[in-house]
Amino acid sequence: MAFATNQLLKFSIKYLPAIATKLAITTLIAVLPLPVKAVTLVTSRAAFGGNDGIDWSSLGKVFNPFAPDPSAFLPNFFSAVSEGGLGLGVNVSQVNDSGISPPFVFQTSFIPKGIPTNFADGDFLLFTGFNPNSGFPAIGNPGPLTINFDQPVFGAGTQIAVDDILEFNAFVSAFDSANNLLGTFSVPGTSSVTLDNSALFLGIRSETANISRLVFSTSESNRALGINRVSIIAVPEPGYTVAILAFGISGAILRVRKRSKGTPVKPAL
Repeated sequence: MAFATNQLLKFSIKYLPAIATKLAITTLIAVLPLPVKAVTLVTSRAAFGGNDGIDWSSLGKVFNPFAPDPSAFLPNFFSAVSEGGLGLGVNVSQVNDSGISPPFVFQTSFIPKGIPTNFADGDFLLFTGFNPNSGFPAIGNPGPLTINFDQPVFGAGTQIAVDDILEFNAFVSAFDSANNLLGTFSVPGTSSVTLDNSALFLGIRSETANISRLVFSTSESNRALGINRVSIIAVPEPGYTVAILAFGISGAILRVRKRSKGTPVKPAL
């Protein structure tokens, strides 16, 4: 009986500090509420950065307005995959006007290579659709245009312009996976045919990977909108994040074990 008691005492002295530390860490992670993280607006692609993205030419359907082919039209809801393998769901709101075309992708450039806009020469634009027989300015699908991410991201953004309108207000809203609004912003933009890459960039960044959906729209109720490449700040590889967390917890347990043995602990740098 005395032997069992001594063994239990030795076990408690050796292992209980580490067990208590691990339980404390687990309890803190489970109980303490995570702070609300603010989202911020970014209006420069260079400042936004990004480690992933999608070019709309990757859909494999590019509409040629000088040789129209209806097979190049897109459905109002379709799936896509980013260059980094992130799944996307794109939804262009439907309109009750049979004269307005479905969404499509076209290349912006000088005629006859493409259609001139104020995006960069050679960009591929996702266009919400318009009525080619409605005259000028053309009646079009105003959206909104929604992008859903299969996995929440730290941020995403794109350039935006409106068909046949010189000045407009653009709106972007971000939502989390529970459909909570994280933030919404409005910025004035311009459209032209100068091919000078002056189209407004609208991006939203968050301190955590909690952005599951972005919604783009404009102040124009019957004009089509277009966006170019979407830049994305995607979540790092899961193994990398888990390794960092495991290293931190292991380090804490190791320091507790050293203290229980009376071994001096080297201070953290």
